[in-house]
Amino acid sequence: MTLYDVPINDLILKTASELEKMSDMTPPIWAEFVKTGVHKERAPVQNNWWHIRAAAVLQTVSRKGPIGVSKLRVKYGGKKNRGSRPEKFFRASGNILRKILQQLEKAGLATKAEKGVHKGRVITPAGAKLLGKVANEIMKEKKITIPQKSKEELPVEYPIKKKKVKKKTAKKKTRKKATKKRAKKKTAKKAVKAKKPKIEKTTEKAKKPKAETPVKEEKPKAETTAPKKESLKSANDI
Repeated sequence: MTLYDVPINDLILKTASELEKMSDMTPPIWAEFVKTGVHKERAPVQNNWWHIRAAAVLQTVSRKGPIGVSKLRVKYGGKKNRGSRPEKFFRASGNILRKILQQLEKAGLATKAEKGVHKGRVITPAGAKLLGKVANEIMKEKKITIPQKSKEELPVEYPIKKKKVKKKTAKKKTRKKATKKRAKKKTAKKAVKAKKPKIEKTTEKAKKPKAETPVKEEKPKAETTAPKKESLKSANDI
């Protein structure tokens, strides 16, 4: 049997009535008229709202501990109605949650702890006992029974085959090995070249004689001077 087998609302209300009996869980004077956050418009209506919030915090500490004030502020926050502007999320009041955690620690129901990177409050054996007691009472009142599976309904357990793990070969070579291999290849090439006799390479191609271009004979230029016309004999000479 766990806390998940019981309705959460019944568990919180029943735990709140148990916390009211403790002297360390008395609400402060300002709890009558204070709001639980900026996003709220009015103060809580219930007279025992302080103990209801304390019971809810204790239940979250048991499930999500270690948990601190900052995460609880996000959980109990909400959207604020800003009129014509769009709604915006605001976190809950940190002072209320801080005081409740301090009271739970004073009552011996929670304590500070660290789990890896996370720091915050964790439930104590006394707190777990209280929640378990309340859960048992609710189960008896509402006659809640946990269905148990028969042996026939249980799934058959097949032997698990172990997977063969292949050894991964390192594909990438280190720089030192690569440079050594390159140096060996170079030395081997040089040794092969030294053993081979040097052959003179005739790269120069036989130069072909250039064909003599025929010289053009110059033609005699035609005389452009026209023959002189015999002057006409005058009539007096005849």
